[in-house]
Amino acid sequence: MNAESTPGPVDRRWSGARRIAGHGAAASLSLYLVVKVIWVVAGIAGAVPSDVGGADWIALNAVTVVMAAAGITLGLVLASDRGLRAPAVPLVLGAWIGGGFLVPLIPYMLLGTFLDGGGSAGSGEDGATAPAWEGAFLAVGFLGMAVGLAVALPVHLRERWPAAFAGRLGGRLGGRVAGGPRAGAGRARAAAVAAMCLLLAAAWAYWAAGGTLGLAAGRDRPDAGARLLLGNSALWALIAAWAVTARRPGTPVWLPMVLGFTASGSLFAWNAWKLPFVFLRPGDYAPLERPAVAVVEHGLGIAAGALLLAAVVRAAGTAESGASRRGSP
Repeated sequence: MNAESTPGPVDRRWSGARRIAGHGAAASLSLYLVVKVIWVVAGIAGAVPSDVGGADWIALNAVTVVMAAAGITLGLVLASDRGLRAPAVPLVLGAWIGGGFLVPLIPYMLLGTFLDGGGSAGSGEDGATAPAWEGAFLAVGFLGMAVGLAVALPVHLRERWPAAFAGRLGGRLGGRVAGGPRAGAGRARAAAVAAMCLLLAAAWAYWAAGGTLGLAAGRDRPDAGARLLLGNSALWALIAAWAVTARRPGTPVWLPMVLGFTASGSLFAWNAWKLPFVFLRPGDYAPLERPAVAVVEHGLGIAAGALLLAAVVRAAGTAESGASRRGSP
């Protein structure tokens, strides 16, 4: 991932696309927020069926209200030029989690639209039949935020850390992270992360294809929507494995960096979200997998996501440091 020269500024058209995408993401997720606030208020007021609006249901939707508000804030920050000077750590972590939750769902939502008219992408979160406008608001909120982040976030990262996302690939992402005499350790870490991602991809692809080994006894087989989601998760696990071991010379640096950042966020965010449910079992929720399998699966996803993010951050830091040295008199 060695840039041949110090990269220049991003074209103004890309900066304009970032502003439009960031504002579009915030506006789209506002629709989702409206629905979730209505649900929480209705649940507290007892205006929903008793088999739907229990305390667990209200608490879960209250959490999603907070998450939506954070996502709207993220979209506005990415849209603003002042956001380029925002504190790096909270911004990167927020973008990592938010992008990890939503951007990888774009293929799933688009395919789900063809399979069942989009119902699998945004409806049925509470297990009840919702008015059509609520389903539309949820679907537009998810898809609009996902597409907005997919455009605004990479441009923001390129503008903020130009050397980390410019140039052509000169070696493995994982191997380059350590550098110098520790390059061997970096390659070993990259291989370990890739193995974890491939194991997860194999399990998710197996279940998506109809396999039942490791699934909870007495549960119905996953329906088409659940299998599509499993297949989508397998796809992003494979992308994560590629990003951390990418080595083909001439590959644009931004490709493994952006895909690695997004895939690592997906692995971490979704598995960190699902792991507590294995133990808490809100409402009538039960994991698709056997509890022990789910714990191992989600723990592995969390670890792989965190380790891949560390590889991306190290690679970015190395590239930026190298650019600074080249620019020094």
